[in-house]
Amino acid sequence: MATEISVDIPDVALAAEARPLVERLAADAVAGKLAAQDPALWGPDAEPEASIRLSWTTLHETSRPLLAEIDALRAELHAEGLDRVVLAGMGGSSLAPEVITATAGVPLVVLDTTDPGQVADALAGDLDRTVLVVSSKSGTTVETDSHRRIFEQAFSQNGIDPVTRIIVVTDPGSPMETAAREAGYRKVFTADPHVGGRYSALTAFGLVPAGLAGADVSALLDDAAAAFQLLSSDDASNPAVQLAAALGAAHADGAEKVVFADTGSGIKGFGDWVEQLIAESTGKNGTGLLPVVVESTDAPGFADAGEDATTVAVGPAVRGAKISTAGPLGGQFLLWEFATALAGRLLGINPFDQPDVEAAKKAARALLDGPSGGPAATPVLVDGSIEVHASGEWLSPGVGTVAEALRAFLAAAPKNGYLAVQAYLDRLDDASAEVLRPELARRSGLQTTFGWGPRFLHSTGQYHKGGHQNGVFLQITGAAEQDLQVPERPYTLSGLQRAQALGDGQVLADHARPVLRLHLTDRAAGLVELVKAVQDLTQGGAR
Repeated sequence: MATEISVDIPDVALAAEARPLVERLAADAVAGKLAAQDPALWGPDAEPEASIRLSWTTLHETSRPLLAEIDALRAELHAEGLDRVVLAGMGGSSLAPEVITATAGVPLVVLDTTDPGQVADALAGDLDRTVLVVSSKSGTTVETDSHRRIFEQAFSQNGIDPVTRIIVVTDPGSPMETAAREAGYRKVFTADPHVGGRYSALTAFGLVPAGLAGADVSALLDDAAAAFQLLSSDDASNPAVQLAAALGAAHADGAEKVVFADTGSGIKGFGDWVEQLIAESTGKNGTGLLPVVVESTDAPGFADAGEDATTVAVGPAVRGAKISTAGPLGGQFLLWEFATALAGRLLGINPFDQPDVEAAKKAARALLDGPSGGPAATPVLVDGSIEVHASGEWLSPGVGTVAEALRAFLAAAPKNGYLAVQAYLDRLDDASAEVLRPELARRSGLQTTFGWGPRFLHSTGQYHKGGHQNGVFLQITGAAEQDLQVPERPYTLSGLQRAQALGDGQVLADHARPVLRLHLTDRAAGLVELVKAVQDLTQGGAR
């Protein structure tokens, strides 16, 4: 792995288009102002929010005191035989710790799901060795609160005092901090409140769970500190300035998607982290950059990227990549944070708000609060183990199979639109669903994203509602073989999962976007049938 952060733009045309933007950003000393936390960089409308969201630029210094606390707590836990770390967190509270620990090769059980099967699997681990890190910036995240309640009950039922096994990471003054201190939980870490969730990789939200799991989080801060010297420079050679200018120039030329493939970076799962950062930061006011994470440089979407996409290699530059970025994880975190904030200036948006995220939460809550979790949904057709539900006027009467419904659905996508596959399933037991992304991309000719629900709601969900309105949305839900009641709440996990899918689908339909929901009455059989239906589509025939 490279030891220094670098950005390469091998595409000659893109480099030429980016050059004037590089010169403008350098002349305006924007990188230095960002490093100095100048909130005026995005205009007067963004200034109030930006003024309380810029402390991430110096986390390589301000997070240092955390290291000793993390080390001391880890040693204390290990002395008691507690070496299994389960993290309950969503979005910025889970994506960074997951990539940090995966890259370090240390185990961390991540719960960013409402699927009862996946939560049950985590509960089935050795509770005698388990500590639960409950991580929520707001302190009110419904998924995380549900996980805490379920684990607290499980600890008690197994003769374990829950307060000795629960560690909290939250913002100071949040409802979770108050409740955790009143309950006497083992340790409460408060993070810098002047850092937004998607920029929080190097705060307590990223460092505490990763450090307790055994990752060398001190090295992350060292790498970020080294990168900061380059990224805060107002020279035209600043990698973040070059990266932001390339993304901005490409977007201005119609390339609103950014396709990521790893080319041997040594970083595991980086695309999932950067996906949230870019989509949630830029996808608003009808504009933005849509990240598309693909399996390899040979995958559909990268190898055959069209004029609407910019291809990025995370790692060494390869043929077909218009941009490549290299360097260690801590430096890459900071590089992309700087570049995304600078790209927001070029796109004319506020990169620190997320005005459309709350809509899906409100819709889900309304369904949960209704009788029996909302009205029963009647499928327009049933094909084997798959119920077909559709919103909008794109599905003609007489459609009789899943393949026919898919064909009509894909045909409803506009030119240079995109397809978002949203799987409200168990991302461990139902991992085969991920094959749908390349299969659908190959057959539709559309840039295609894949997200596990509800975790994408805390990530690309902002772009879906606030970004370019040219997406079509394929939801996949499934009957739960088992369910878990959320203690002291009037709903189960599967009820919450259903409400989240239907609530988001409702909001997307309200935006006049085509939504196709395929409900698997038998998950294993339904996935097999769905993959076959996709493979029955003519290659490229949906466009």
